[in-house]
Amino acid sequence: MSKLSVSHLPTASRLIPRIPFFYGWVILLIGTFGLIMTSPGQTYAVSIFIEHFITDLGISRSLVSTLYTVGTLVGSFALPFVGRQFDKRGARVVMVLITILFGLVCIYMGFVQNALMLAIGFAGIRMLGQGSLSLVSTNVINQWWVERRGLIMGISGVLLAIFGTGLFPNLIHALIEQVGWRSTYMLLGASLLLLLTPLAYLFVRHTPETFGLLPDGRLSSPPSSLTNPLAAAAPIAEEHWTRDEAQRTAALWIVALGIACIGMLATGLTFHMVSIFADNGLPAALAATVYVPLALTTAVVNLGSGILVNRFPIRIMLAISLLLQAVTLVMAQYLHSVTLAFVYGMILGMMMGLSRTVSTVIWAAYFGRRHLGSITGLVSTITIAGSALGPMPMGIARDLLGSYNLALNVFAIIPLVLAVAALFIKRPSKS
Repeated sequence: MSKLSVSHLPTASRLIPRIPFFYGWVILLIGTFGLIMTSPGQTYAVSIFIEHFITDLGISRSLVSTLYTVGTLVGSFALPFVGRQFDKRGARVVMVLITILFGLVCIYMGFVQNALMLAIGFAGIRMLGQGSLSLVSTNVINQWWVERRGLIMGISGVLLAIFGTGLFPNLIHALIEQVGWRSTYMLLGASLLLLLTPLAYLFVRHTPETFGLLPDGRLSSPPSSLTNPLAAAAPIAEEHWTRDEAQRTAALWIVALGIACIGMLATGLTFHMVSIFADNGLPAALAATVYVPLALTTAVVNLGSGILVNRFPIRIMLAISLLLQAVTLVMAQYLHSVTLAFVYGMILGMMMGLSRTVSTVIWAAYFGRRHLGSITGLVSTITIAGSALGPMPMGIARDLLGSYNLALNVFAIIPLVLAVAALFIKRPSKS
């Protein structure tokens, strides 16, 4: 296998080792912008469209929930393939292609006329936005940071919480009021094509080792092969696990199930946020407003837990986030005032901040970077499939029983059980 020298890299790439600061900071910004731009496929944004789907397409809430569940499940099956392509072809190629496809699907969402078209659209935005673009954007940041990974992911989480979870629902609500829900989705698609696509092409690079650099901006080493850029890197305190090795560990499955549980239940709560608030006598507009304290709390907790992740057992963070999830499920039945609604949003934000730290840091920390795409592709299939299962039973319960309460009480048991299991996780070691 031939070696690649910096002089053989494209001109733009040859400049990377020569800039006066570590290029990982650029990767942090572009990767985080990629995460923010997954919003059109995320439940916190889709939830603002739900009532419009029901009214304009003439379909029931339970059918919309079922279509969302099926679309999310179908979309999740592509993620192992996306993860393998990330490892094989690198972050830039994969991110550019995913962004283009995601933008086109968002534009397509503006043309849906019936349940079948909506199901296809749901599958597309969930596979490409929530799944693929999130996977690639998170993984490319992880490739450039190791020892400071918790802090960096905390910074990324703050920006995502403010400009994604906090800004997007209100932006979408305002756009729908001005131009309608169809044009809103088309505008979101155009922004992906015109903003993120060129930025990903120009600035995303797969690993620091390719350019004679090391993660975290440490002293450089000779650049290695593009096809295996970690092979010639200077020693760093990592164990690299293959996907087959990782999936034989109990830690992978317990963490994956815990994150899947949080994804499932948080998705159900946010998907039906407007309806849950209405059942408690609260106005629909308040549902979008509550995303602001939710996002701010997510940002603070994400940054704080990211700073502490190297000093505080990550299994404890997972257990706490699962306990908070159980609290939100019970609390959603008693949102009888604006104050309680804001407290509810803050508790949701605490849970999301902790779970985001766990989900973005733990895979690279436990299993290394070399096969990160393949491992996270497998895990993302599990976690996103889990997130698919939240909206449907809640929607069916609401249509059949006239209330979410039974589903919320039953669901509250699941995170309590997984919180106990999380306490017994041990970091895998080949030795």
